[in-house]
Amino acid sequence: MGEVLTEQEKLGARNEQAVKPLVFAYYVTGHGLGHATRVIEVARHLCGAGHEVHVVTVAPEYVFRRDIPSPKLHIRKVLLDCGAVQSDALTVDCLGSLEQYSRTAVVNRTALLAVEVEWLRSIKANLVVSDIVPIACKAAAQVGIPSVCVSNFSWDFIYSEYVTVAGNDHRSIVWQIAEDYSHALFVIRLPGYCPMPAFRDVIDVPMIVRKVHRSRQQVRKDLGISEKVKVLLFNFGGQDARWSLKEEYIPQGWLCLVCGAPAEQQLASNFIRMDRDSYMPDLIAASDCMLGKIGYGTVSETLSCNTPLVFVRRDHFSEEPFLRKMLEFNRGGVEMNRRDFLSGRWVPYLERALVIRPSFSGPVNGGEVAASLLEDAAHGKAYTIEPESGSRRLRDAIVFGFQMQRHPGREIDIPDWYMPTAICPGLGPVTRSHDSKGILQDAASNELGLEFEILEGSLHGLPDTASFLRSLARLDNEGDVQASDRASKPREREWLAAAGIFRWEDDIYVSRAPGRLDVMGGIADYSGSLVLQLPIKEACHVAVQRSPPGKQRLWKHTMARQMATGQGLTPVVCIVSFGSDLSNRAPTFDMDLADLFDSEGEPIAYDVANKYFDQDASQKWAAYVAGTLLVLMRELGVRFHDSISILVSSAVPEGKGVSSSAALEVATMTAIAAAHGLTISPRDLAILCQKVENHVVGAPCGVMDQMASACGEANKLLAMVCQPAEVKEHVNIPHHVQFWGIDSGIRHSVGGADYGSVRVGTFMGRRIIQGTASKLANSFMKAREEADDVELALSTEDAEEEYLCNIPPHRLESGYEAVLPTSLSGERFLEMFSSHNDPFTKIKPDRIYDVKVPAAHPIYENFRVKAFATLLTAVHTDMQLEALGELMYQSHYSYSRCRLGSHGTDRLVSLVKQTRNQAYTKGTSLFGAKITGGGCGGTVCVLGRTGAASQNEILQIQQQYKSATGHLPFIFEGSSMGAGQFGFLRIRRWSSKTMS
Repeated sequence: MGEVLTEQEKLGARNEQAVKPLVFAYYVTGHGLGHATRVIEVARHLCGAGHEVHVVTVAPEYVFRRDIPSPKLHIRKVLLDCGAVQSDALTVDCLGSLEQYSRTAVVNRTALLAVEVEWLRSIKANLVVSDIVPIACKAAAQVGIPSVCVSNFSWDFIYSEYVTVAGNDHRSIVWQIAEDYSHALFVIRLPGYCPMPAFRDVIDVPMIVRKVHRSRQQVRKDLGISEKVKVLLFNFGGQDARWSLKEEYIPQGWLCLVCGAPAEQQLASNFIRMDRDSYMPDLIAASDCMLGKIGYGTVSETLSCNTPLVFVRRDHFSEEPFLRKMLEFNRGGVEMNRRDFLSGRWVPYLERALVIRPSFSGPVNGGEVAASLLEDAAHGKAYTIEPESGSRRLRDAIVFGFQMQRHPGREIDIPDWYMPTAICPGLGPVTRSHDSKGILQDAASNELGLEFEILEGSLHGLPDTASFLRSLARLDNEGDVQASDRASKPREREWLAAAGIFRWEDDIYVSRAPGRLDVMGGIADYSGSLVLQLPIKEACHVAVQRSPPGKQRLWKHTMARQMATGQGLTPVVCIVSFGSDLSNRAPTFDMDLADLFDSEGEPIAYDVANKYFDQDASQKWAAYVAGTLLVLMRELGVRFHDSISILVSSAVPEGKGVSSSAALEVATMTAIAAAHGLTISPRDLAILCQKVENHVVGAPCGVMDQMASACGEANKLLAMVCQPAEVKEHVNIPHHVQFWGIDSGIRHSVGGADYGSVRVGTFMGRRIIQGTASKLANSFMKAREEADDVELALSTEDAEEEYLCNIPPHRLESGYEAVLPTSLSGERFLEMFSSHNDPFTKIKPDRIYDVKVPAAHPIYENFRVKAFATLLTAVHTDMQLEALGELMYQSHYSYSRCRLGSHGTDRLVSLVKQTRNQAYTKGTSLFGAKITGGGCGGTVCVLGRTGAASQNEILQIQQQYKSATGHLPFIFEGSSMGAGQFGFLRIRRWSSKTMS
């Protein structure tokens, strides 16, 4: 039997354990100095408690030694991850980051793990702490010691976005990182956190911030700067030596302290170059505002000092939206757009920074709290994480990528600083009526005293349009910037920006365009297939107002830019997009209308426009909106002479495969056309909008999305042959049939690498078929046999065929299937044919493309769609529904063979099939399902019998999917009219005089 200890002996053992020095191995990611600075605070407390701390880092040693002059601190220079690779100071190279991580931590993984395991054993580590190096957790597990992570983000979340942008070749990296993190006991989560899908146990702590060593007065005295002088702190890691900082960049009388400036960088006399090792917290506290990039260290230290931060967004910096919301929630941030930053138009933003009042008052002792937690973890204390505390696990829509969408009814445990903007929060059902003057009346607007006179158009009984009009009225009432500055809680930036662009006494034009559910057809649209599309209930609203240049309300930075030209006020385009906090994009965009013209006064070429909007990823969304102006000018010869204000509010979620971009383009062009008296048919408008997406945005989509949004009718399937856009009919959905969309939570993008490569393979296949048909036609011509006349005619026709879908399946199988290669390199294809004749995609010579499957898909899909449309008119039986469902399943698995599937959409389809199998004995309500649109995630379309039983089964699938993945799918249900049927509204805010 073992020895039994007395209570006194147990107490003594616990006391001895409490005072026994521990050994911590603290791994720091190679991504920037911000991680090192927060590690300092935790390590300082651990060393102060007498523990040994071994920091594994590539950061300069002086960064740690300056704050921790302790023999207990040990620095080991090792790189175990690379973080985010930046191509310049403002741009993250997504593919480069994945490739560098692979070289750093994947290729040599076995050797790296062996070295770390041996080292951890050699120092007799009690606990591994990771900020936020994945392999460190795996190494700890192999040694048999616990590990804890400390961070505001994790690399599985960050890299998942990079995979979405750069392609799926490195998808395994994300899963390996997540598996490494799963070995950690828990994550100590810092404010401003991102989703961290790999962690299930979470403990939240206050901000970790380095302490200020010297007072504001002492720092200024040491620098010889008077208290009366306004000081800007400029800290921009990776700044280009070619950036010349000029005197006029900052307000007259100001001084700018420049950190990290290359020795060869030219600085004006009012810019002061600081030493490399200057202590940032002291400089922040001594400055009136700071100009830099958003990162955890910068945000936490400016907030703790209540020093305003003027920031410039970075491309694909995925943790930024979360830190930015925390910053803006505490009135700590002013965003400067990239064009103004690079051109030196800083003054309006700096002046704005002096007006806001940073209001952060939270605790900043996160370093001390985290150190205590780490000590307890090293001693083996078990933490019980309350499942309902809001910090156990990240849920619902915040799993894959920073493009986050919230929908009514979702419950997400997120902090108040990350509450997405709601245009009309808390509004219930709308009760509508019109008086004799055509003035919109409803309960909510009556209470607020805010109404619009509808001069043209009709609401068509649509509650979402009524809500949008109410939100416009509220902008006038609640959009005062000065009032927001004085209020206890600031208004959302996009709300204030929108309130500042309209003249409420003049006409405003409002349009509405729905998203669409791809029932059948999908990616076969660009091959000329018949497609069946259902316009959904969710829609995009756009409000447009035109103004003579002297009358338009301009933002201060826009006004400053106009005045700097010396030409007075010229036409300007100002755009505000509600819901920008759901994704990492700027809520506003403005440009001089002259930017859309070349030096000869002609509209710029599409490729020039594409490069113009591509300069800043956070504002690239504006290409969908402003691009409509360029297309109208180039295609219809329209000329715009007035300034244009545009407000976008879309309920069509992004990245879910329901055509959010098409709805945006169609709604924008409809409102612009109405405001300028242009009459464009819905079909022509859809084709013009496709040009926006193909040429200005640069996404190689077909036309079915725009056609469905423009030409669709409520509760009917738009049957269209995409050659290029011929509406055949609006197919009535039988009363016993219903369609739903279920969101997989995996972001979809037609600009993604997989969609583009499949399209390239399809057009390669078409070109090979054309070449083969041409050879066959020549051989028949030489034979000159009468029996070959039919084959000659068909081969000649195929040789010139523009659309693959015009080739029937039997001709593919009898004449061309054998000559289509399974795959082909871009280089080899170009040697054979020189071009694939697709103006919207480019062949990469060094890439291998699948050919046979992508080329066959649209041929078979066109046949399936035709059969589906015919079956809808058949006798209403279960056999009919089963046949329809079978066609949908065939379409889904054909997508998978094209490598356009995803684990999420496959799971949803499987759940539909399981529901059907389980219901065989008692009858089934769901009959089929398929991935939609461009694939690679997005939404699954489900076919079922109308009724409560099928509705219950859909809800059951929703819950099953959530249980399996942590994501609660949004269900698309219902339909609404297209933009052509809705038309437009011409409205004007009425006054008391109007009422009388």
